[in-house]
Amino acid sequence: MPRKQRIMMISTHGYVAAEPELGKPDTGGQVVYVLELSKCLGRMGYQVDILTRRFEDQPRSERVADQVRVLRFPCGGEAFIPKETLCHHIPEWTRRVREYVEARRLRYAFINSHYWDAGLAGQALSNALGVLHIHTPHSIGAWKRDTMDGDADDLERKYNFRQRIREEKVVYDECDALVATTSQQRDILVTGEYDVPREKIIVVPPGYDDTRFFPVSLATRAALKRQYQLDHPVVLALGRMAHNKGFDLLIQAMPVAMKRIERLKLVLAIGSTEPSPREREQIAELHELTQKLGIADRVIFRDHIRDDELADHYRVADVFALSSRYEPFGMTAVEAMACGTPTVVTTEGGLWEEIAWGLEAIYANPFDSEAFGHAICSILQHPKLASQLAKYGSQKARARFTWSGIAQQILSRLQSLPLRIKAAEAPVEEPEDPWVEEPYLSAT
Repeated sequence: MPRKQRIMMISTHGYVAAEPELGKPDTGGQVVYVLELSKCLGRMGYQVDILTRRFEDQPRSERVADQVRVLRFPCGGEAFIPKETLCHHIPEWTRRVREYVEARRLRYAFINSHYWDAGLAGQALSNALGVLHIHTPHSIGAWKRDTMDGDADDLERKYNFRQRIREEKVVYDECDALVATTSQQRDILVTGEYDVPREKIIVVPPGYDDTRFFPVSLATRAALKRQYQLDHPVVLALGRMAHNKGFDLLIQAMPVAMKRIERLKLVLAIGSTEPSPREREQIAELHELTQKLGIADRVIFRDHIRDDELADHYRVADVFALSSRYEPFGMTAVEAMACGTPTVVTTEGGLWEEIAWGLEAIYANPFDSEAFGHAICSILQHPKLASQLAKYGSQKARARFTWSGIAQQILSRLQSLPLRIKAAEAPVEEPEDPWVEEPYLSAT
């Protein structure tokens, strides 16, 4: 694919921005994935437009990096809309984007949509503009439905599974290629309710920024512990406050390790800048659980960690724990491994299949609190094991999960796909300064 071609990235939900406020509703690993992949493609010489929804008081456009910008298009009013119901407003959003693209006669080499709401938009634009569409699900509705505990009717009301799975099936059938983040995710797409041809799927793991996440010396780690007033054994877990993240399961596993490791503390960095009422309730429930288990004085609740401090928090930890009930991949675990922090990974997700157990990380079932607690404890009790995980875990991250490698794998997939550019559309000159364009045309 010739350089300087334009790529359309679509991620419609959450707070997508050049400097995203991670931890805000629906704003987490997927936003990081889209931004970092886009910046990598920009460094490789492509022009990348990240298209998202405009709401609240967000600007219409924003520069992310050289060759990379965010364009925001409104739909459904000015308030935040959860990703489970944003699908109802995607036709309006798609219409605005199409008006903008056609008015400026922008030419895109391909569309890469992320999550099912963006998949609906990406496929509609692909059909209208005659452009290749690659879809990255990140999360799969049927898998999430089958792995979540709770009343089926309550889950349906909250997560809109029936419509989601129906719409996912259409997107998966019509798109030109699918990017699964793990072989487990690929197998779910091939079998069961989706029946996607195996040859249509490429398995490409998410990436991490190796210029930010890397190991440091033991002396530096000790200094960071003092700086953050965590000069004792530390287990770290972080992420947005959500039931599927399994923070309650991790708390239930901690007494096993705390009985054996003196002064051991759990740090939960799960707050957000603007927690919703439900998030406040969930955090209160976690506080109550620590009281019930008699470990409240050994669990430290922290708010959202600023992006510029994230790597150092990984380095402060003696163990990083990913205890999700459901986790399509688990980028926080990869970032921790890259920083040289021994990591325990949930088996209820995809990352554990990529790992050599006992060499690069340890994995365990978070629903088995004894097993998960013993996995944490084994690292803390055996320095030789911890040293081995730190060394080979960081090597695995660098070898398998850097953004440049991920971008190359996706671009190489394009070489096998036929172009679908409209024959009647002649090449045109694009605006010299697209950064000051009006991002949409319709007034309503």
